[in-house]
Amino acid sequence: MGRGTDPDTARAHIPLADEVAEILRERIHTHRYATGTWLRQETLSAELGVSRTPLREALRILEREGLVQIVAGKGARVVTGDVDTLLDAYQLRAVVDGLAARLAAERSSAEPVRDLRRTIDVQRAALDPWSPRDYTQSNVDFHEEIIHLAGNEFVLNQLTILRVTAQVFAPVALIGPDSALRAVAEHTAITDAIEAGDGPEAERVARAHIDTTIRRLEETVSAAASADPS
Repeated sequence: MGRGTDPDTARAHIPLADEVAEILRERIHTHRYATGTWLRQETLSAELGVSRTPLREALRILEREGLVQIVAGKGARVVTGDVDTLLDAYQLRAVVDGLAARLAAERSSAEPVRDLRRTIDVQRAALDPWSPRDYTQSNVDFHEEIIHLAGNEFVLNQLTILRVTAQVFAPVALIGPDSALRAVAEHTAITDAIEAGDGPEAERVARAHIDTTIRRLEETVSAAASADPS
C-alpha cells in the first residue's frame, strides 16, 4: 500500500498514517478486529505494505479516538468494552445525542427528515425476520445522520463515541426484536420532533432514548451482582 501504488491521485494528498488509520478503523468498526485483539505491528506492516513509522502514527491516532490502547512494552490492542466503560460512554452519548437532535431540529428541512424516515424503514425491515446485524448498522446510520444534521463541527467530532458504543461495543445482550421495536418507536419520536422544528422536545426524547439503554445496562450489572454467590 505504498504511496506510489494507488492510482487515485486525490488520495496522494492524504498522509499515509491517516490512510492506515482509516483502514484499521474500518476493520475495528466491522469487527474484523474484535475487542481485545492485539494489533501486531510486524504483521500489519507486512500486510499493508507500510513501514513501522506511519503504522505507529496510525495507532496513535486510533488511541486518541479511544479505539485502541497502547501498552508499553506490549504493543497496541483494540479496547475492551466492559459494562463500566459502556456506562461512562453512554453518559456522554446522552449529552451528544440530545444536543445533536436539538440542533438538527433548529435546522430542520424536508429532505434530511425523509432520509431519517428511510433509515427507520430499514430498521423496521430488520425486525421481521430479525436481523441483528442489519438493525445495528441502520441504528448507527440513524444516529450518525442526526449528528451530521446538527451542522456543528464540534458535535461532528463526537462521531467516535457513537461508533464505539453503538457499533464496536454494541451491547448485544440488550439487542433483540423487542428492544429494537421500542427503539424504532423512539427513533420515530425523535424524527417527529426534528421535523416539527421543536429543539427542546427533540433533545428531550433523544436523551431519554439513550437513558433507556443506560438503565438497562445498570439493571444488567445489578442482576449479575445479585447472582454472584461471592
